[in-house]
Amino acid sequence: MWSVNIIISNSSQEPIYEQIVRQIKNQIITGALCDGEPLPSIRNLARQLQISVITTKRAYEELEKEGLIETVGGKGSFVAGANREYLREKRLSMLEAGLADIVREAKGLKVGRTELNQMLDVLFEEE
Repeated sequence: MWSVNIIISNSSQEPIYEQIVRQIKNQIITGALCDGEPLPSIRNLARQLQISVITTKRAYEELEKEGLIETVGGKGSFVAGANREYLREKRLSMLEAGLADIVREAKGLKVGRTELNQMLDVLFEEE
């Protein structure tokens, strides 16, 4: 078996191939999938997810366009030796989005910057 964990939602408005792309991309960005790690073949992934091979192929093509995976003829698809700076930027972007949500929530609760910084300091100390 492989370490790719994908859950398809048939009730989602997001097309299936985009769900696959988003989930594999997230696993690469978070480090759950590492450089050089093999991905399931297009046919095996399609069979496992009970979807069309064409849908899986489209997802892999999108990931390849973004430089996140590479396909080697006769060997399969692998997580690309990704640019570490690119992955760091993606993760920082995700962090900034989460912090923006927290700041909005803090403002809604009338929590000031000093109090929010104190909360962050306590959380950092716990780690």
